[in-house]
Amino acid sequence: MQKKQLKMMTEDIDISELIIGPQKGPQEKFLSSDADVVIYGGSAGGGKTYSLLLDFLRHYNNKDAGAVCFRRTSPQVRNEGGLWDTSIKIYALLGAEPKETTLQWKFPSGGKLKFAHLEHEKNVLDWQGSQIPIIYFDELTHFSERQFFYMLSRNRSISSIKPYIRATTNPSSKSWVRKLIDWYLLPDGQADFSKSGIVRYFIRIDNKLVWGATAKELQKSYPDSIPKSFTFIPAKLSDNRILMKQDPSYLANLQALSRFERMQLLDGNWNVEETAGLFFKKHYFTEIDAAPKIVNSVRCWDRAATEWAEGDKGDPDFTVGVKLGVDADGVYYIIDIIRERYSALKVEKLICNTAKQDGVSCTVKGFQDPGGAGKNEIENFTRMLAGFDVVYEKINVDKITSCKAVSAQSEAGNVKVLKSCRNKDEFYHEAENFPEGSHDDIIDALSGASNYLSLNRVDDFTDDFIPSDISNTNLLQDW
Repeated sequence: MQKKQLKMMTEDIDISELIIGPQKGPQEKFLSSDADVVIYGGSAGGGKTYSLLLDFLRHYNNKDAGAVCFRRTSPQVRNEGGLWDTSIKIYALLGAEPKETTLQWKFPSGGKLKFAHLEHEKNVLDWQGSQIPIIYFDELTHFSERQFFYMLSRNRSISSIKPYIRATTNPSSKSWVRKLIDWYLLPDGQADFSKSGIVRYFIRIDNKLVWGATAKELQKSYPDSIPKSFTFIPAKLSDNRILMKQDPSYLANLQALSRFERMQLLDGNWNVEETAGLFFKKHYFTEIDAAPKIVNSVRCWDRAATEWAEGDKGDPDFTVGVKLGVDADGVYYIIDIIRERYSALKVEKLICNTAKQDGVSCTVKGFQDPGGAGKNEIENFTRMLAGFDVVYEKINVDKITSCKAVSAQSEAGNVKVLKSCRNKDEFYHEAENFPEGSHDDIIDALSGASNYLSLNRVDDFTDDFIPSDISNTNLLQDW
């Protein structure tokens, strides 16, 4: 980005009236701490990213200031509203010069701040031999413990700046970060705000942390080690008064999340785990006699990974096809659920004949397995389903992430179930036991269908939707 472009972005701003600084409360406490390692975290909207970027301004006039700010992946750095975008809104007003090709800012004093990623574990080796006075981690739970402590070893300086690390994070019960901040939490997983900003000390021996209230306490037992000072500063959405004023709807957005995400991102709970009952409950779903006018529909298939034949033992997965429709108001309708254990040949017949029953207005969706076999599968099914709208989704997210959208919609009462829907009892059982149940095939197919419709809204259909009576149809007939 050129200086001319930056000028255009900022020329309407009265810099004389501009104040760049932290809000009173957690932001101010975060930026004033002199601990070696400070983690700033809690609920979404607490002003974490902004605070991280503000920290470097403490060294605005220091020619020796050098910092690297990490996100786990490069797209996360460049995403709209992310680190780079936010840095432009701050640094461009202060005379700093950007170099977008290398994601680096140079300040009038000569100080430099660079944005980088650690997408792969081996990327830490790119920094071997480096001396980085200031290191920032945005969303620390996205990084591995090894990455953090390796970069801690690069956190050194021969300049006037005392080396330190600053990090932001949202809660995650299964992350290694949870153990790092355990002392600052209440038994229920909420932050103990009475301990906010209290400095403790640690040393790391054989990959294990040893804590002490003072550095002297640790040095008595480990005289050859140099303790690091540490603190955790939690924040809530309500602490970010500017955001609450500028975007009052943000709170409603968080409240509309699934129960699991709400407890994490709104309540800032570090104990919440992916347990049964957090994502779906039977009473979320209202059964109705018939759907209103449907504007778009899809049949999403989750095929069993293992072929099954009559007489096989065990409890293998099912091949499931969920037909989901959406009306003009954005309400979803579970129209039909096919759930069978068939051989590969019978599954192909089932999918093809079901597509004929659903009609050409209903999209057929599948999941693409990685590798060459997955590509061949797509080509095969596209040929067999000639004349139908066929889409495939690469499996690149986990089941929990995939289901969050439909979980939130169902809790809000926006997912209805037709009384004529087959296998609805099996669906309810899977839903209430997800993700701990023995089967989740229906949930996977439902998530895939919901995610497709949310991205492919259609204003209207030419014909009113009339559910086909397929309960007695032989879907394995020759085709």
